[in-house]
This record gives sequence, C-alpha cells and structure tokens, in this order.
Amino acid sequence: MEKLFDKLKEYLHMDTEISFEEFSEYYRNLITELNQTFSDLDKDSRIKALYICSIVQSNADARAKTNKSNAKAYKKVSAKCAFWVDAIKFHLGKDGMSPEEIEKATEDINSGI
Repeated sequence: MEKLFDKLKEYLHMDTEISFEEFSEYYRNLITELNQTFSDLDKDSRIKALYICSIVQSNADARAKTNKSNAKAYKKVSAKCAFWVDAIKFHLGKDGMSPEEIEKATEDINSGI
C-alpha cells in the first residue's frame, strides 16, 4: 500500500493530468493490492487505502464528466472505489474507530501531502 500511496502523492503534485492508460494501470494495481492484502492490512495501511480510494474515486468522477470517450470506464472505476471506501470504513469501524476518527485520519493524511 505504501508504494501506491507514494505514487499518489507524486500524482497529486503534478501540474498535468495523467493519461487514461496510466490512470487505469494505477487503478488496476490498487484493486489488485486490495484484493490480495486487505485482510492483512493494519489500521494505518487501511486509512491510507481509504484515502487512495477516495482520491481515485473523486478523480474518476471528474474525468467521467469531461472525457466522454472513456466515461463508462471512469464510472466503473468510481463505483469500484466507492465499494472499497465503504468496505474499508466498515472494517475500521469494526476495529473501534468512529466515523469522526476516520474522517480526521484521512484529513490528517491530506494535510500532510
């Protein structure tokens, strides 16, 4: 998850938008990582995963509105990330975090980027 998080930070500091192909590859790597390691992630890694999924979801939503040729693919990315956001929040809640604590943790990540 750390590698994906570092790559996301790099993307967030860019002045230009990455291509559809690069976005899709990043998304596929994210989903593969979540499918393979989700049950083994610690709390901090889950919070980072939540942050990553939230950013990818909102970026996919924005791109779906402006990129008509790939809108359907972006909508699928957004829906899949929304699923993961809900799943991660559910598991963090099960681990004893309140919705407010989860929100604060993701805000803390955002302010550190």
